[in-house]
This record gives sequence, C-alpha cells and structure tokens, in this order.
Amino acid sequence: MASPSSEHVTLIKHPVIDRDLTILRDVNTKTEGFRAATRRIGVILAYHALKELPLKTFPVSTPLRETTGYDINQDVIVVPILRAGLGLSDALLQFIPDAKVGHLGMYRDEQTQQPVEYYSNIPDGVEDALVLVVDPMLATGGSAHDALCYLKEEGAQHLRFVSLISAPEGLQKLAGEHPDIPVITAAIDEKLNDDAYIVPGLGDAGDRYFGTT
Repeated sequence: MASPSSEHVTLIKHPVIDRDLTILRDVNTKTEGFRAATRRIGVILAYHALKELPLKTFPVSTPLRETTGYDINQDVIVVPILRAGLGLSDALLQFIPDAKVGHLGMYRDEQTQQPVEYYSNIPDGVEDALVLVVDPMLATGGSAHDALCYLKEEGAQHLRFVSLISAPEGLQKLAGEHPDIPVITAAIDEKLNDDAYIVPGLGDAGDRYFGTT
C-alpha cells in the first residue's frame, strides 16, 4: 500500500507523545491514566491543528505602555465522532475553551465493518468556522469519510481531521476521498487486522477511556 502524502498528513513527533502513547497502548493502564495521557496528547495535537488560525489585532494597555494585542479571528467548532471522540475533544477544549462543539454519532456494524450513523447535532456557523473532526482511531477511514462528507454537505469549508493513532488504510482512504482535508495524528501504526482493528493499536479507545471494558 502506498504511503499517504506528507502534504495530506501531519505526523506529530514529540517525546511527551512517545511516552503517553506507550501509556495508552499498555494493557495494564487503568482508566484514570488512560484519560490523562489522552488529554496530554490532545493538547499537543490541538497546537498543531490550530496553528494556521487567522488573527486580528487591537490595542491593549500593559502596566507600562500601550502595545498590540491579538485575538483569534475565526470561529472553531470541534466535532467528535461519538463516543470515543469525546475524550479527545475534551483535550482540545482545554486549548481553546470558547470553541463550539458539535456531535456525530456513529458505530461500526460488526458484521459489515461499516459505519452506521445514529445522531448528529452541528452548531450554526459551520460554513465559516475551522472545523476539527476528532476520533482517536482512524482505522478503515469509513467513519471519518462519512463524517467529513456530512459536514461538507452542511457547508463546512475549513476542515481538519485529528486522531491519536492512524492506520495506513484509513489514511489512504482519506487521501483519496478528501485530499483537501489535512490529517493531524500522533502515530501511524502498521496495519489493520482481519477484524479491522489497528495493530498494534491500543484496543477500543472508547471502552478504555470510559471504563467499559
């Protein structure tokens, strides 16, 4: 399988990510530790996903003099793919707490391995906002593809996809179906197994984050 274009995918390398991915992968990590590691990586991913936000300037007075102040000049909407995406979206909101939050509910049919949509609630203003679609695991790319198609139909024009761990198969699908949408991820793993789980991966991210294993 061909490697995804580096223009399409940003793989974030950082010592903290390497350490925290190890915590996430470890089968012995408890729920509290799993959540904390997810939040720490999420903040680093948010830094990179938001680095091209436009700014507006205005005067601000320090205790010594007036200088130039800056504020973000674009709305941000975080859209987790339920339910696993909720953990990662919480981390992103620590970085930009005034972001709006939408939700897309999808689950994987265990027989067909295809995503099934069951819920959607997207805030107003999606047309002009920077929309961060978040899901910890980009496996086949089916859920991500469906989510991005849905948001494009709703009028979203400025989209990013953010994940903890990606499989080459999922990246390849997004590169083919959505070459206009950047992907920011903390790891690219080896492959999918016969059950479409990422290998080596970390298991079911939603179950481990919410303590339902």
